[in-house]
Order: sequence, then C-alpha cells, then structure tokens
Amino acid sequence: MPEIEEILPKYLQIAGYLRDQIVRGDLVPGTEVPSVRELAAQWNVARPTASKALDALRQQGLVESRRGSGTFVRTSQAAPRARERYERAAAQGTMYSDSESVRFPFVGIVRAPAHVAAGLGLTLGSDVIQRQRVIESGVNGPVELSTSWFASSMAEVAPRLLIPERLRGGTVRYLSQALGIRSAYARDQVCARAATEDERHMLSMPEHAAALVYWLTVYDTNDRPIQFDEAVYPPELWAFRQEYPVIL
Repeated sequence: MPEIEEILPKYLQIAGYLRDQIVRGDLVPGTEVPSVRELAAQWNVARPTASKALDALRQQGLVESRRGSGTFVRTSQAAPRARERYERAAAQGTMYSDSESVRFPFVGIVRAPAHVAAGLGLTLGSDVIQRQRVIESGVNGPVELSTSWFASSMAEVAPRLLIPERLRGGTVRYLSQALGIRSAYARDQVCARAATEDERHMLSMPEHAAALVYWLTVYDTNDRPIQFDEAVYPPELWAFRQEYPVIL
C-alpha cells in the first residue's frame, strides 16, 4: 500500500533553504549567515534546532565558524540547477544573482536537433528558436552553458525570445504571459558525457573533459511541451544536492 511520505526534519529544511541561497549566489562567500538566535526567531524553532541547521551546512562545507565573529559563507564549488533558479525568479523576479553575468553566444532560428524535436513533440527537421547563454560566476568563472529551444511558431506571439537579452523572471514566465498559459510542471533527466569542442571553449574546459548534461522539459496544463532546455556544467562543480528521508 502507498504511504504518506515522511517530511524532512525541521533543521534540514532550514539548512536546505540557506544552502539554496548560497548555491544561487544570493549569499556570496564571506557573507555572515543568520545566527542561531536569529534563525530560531525567523523559523519559530528551538535554538538547538537552529544550531543543528548550521552544523549541517558546516558538514557540507558551505559555511565556516569564526570564533567570536559568527558563521560565514565559504567559497562554494556549486552551480545552481533549474529548480533553484526558478525559485529565485519567483521570489525575486530574476533567475540570476548579482554575482553572476550572462552572455548570449547565439539567439536565432535553427533546425531542431533530433533530441530537441523529440522533447518538444515536433517532427524531425522542424525549425525551432534557440537561445544559448553562458552563465559566469564571479567566484567560479563559467559555471553553465544553457540552451533553450521553443517551437518556431512562438516567434510571432513571443518575439522577445529572438532578442539576445535577459528576460526578467525567465523565459517560462515570459511565455506564460505572452501565450496566456500556465506552466504546470517540469521533467528533467541528467547524464554525463564527453564535452563537445564548443562546450569546452565556452566553459573554459580542458581537452577531453567530461560534462554533466541536464535536460529540462517544461509542460503546460494540457501536458504540451513548451520549452526544452539543455544545461551543460563543467566537471568538479556540484550542481545537484538533495536531502530526503531514508526509511529504515
């Protein structure tokens, strides 16, 4: 029989919230994180619970304590994933932190690669809008090559997809407004493979380097795919972290 899932302990929920802020770059290296007393008040929990949250972040190598000063963010070898960026866009109206810069090597209409056509439910050889972005962190340098594809028919109702500039709140929010639809859910899958020559060049990776590849498909409320993304991460960046209960 299916059972109701156990939720994470409160201290891990607090640690996860702070971790996401660190990974997204909202809390940059050297920033002091809230104290035990402040966390206890903000989250309405006991001080031991707040203390355990900071201990969890220390164990993950994300913060360090300085005697007599407080707890501070360490330099993080981490890259945000789509979920963290969407959460940031919902909360602050932008997918990128102040410590990140974005450039657009290419934006235009191209013939869809086979996996993109399949992801968007298009016939092989269809034209698609392609938006390619390189995201750089002020701490770690190039951290992500992100490419988004859309059916070319969207160009008429969502023309800003063809302009090489950031869309406030991200492309999904823009599409929702332009098309008068709601995005319902996203599906992702991840694999590792050898980086292509272009990927190595854009992400400053050495020859024969491996890359982590993340495919994300966004669907509307009618289960129709409206956006297909491929994010490529260089090696030695922890792009995915998750805590979940283990039932023994």
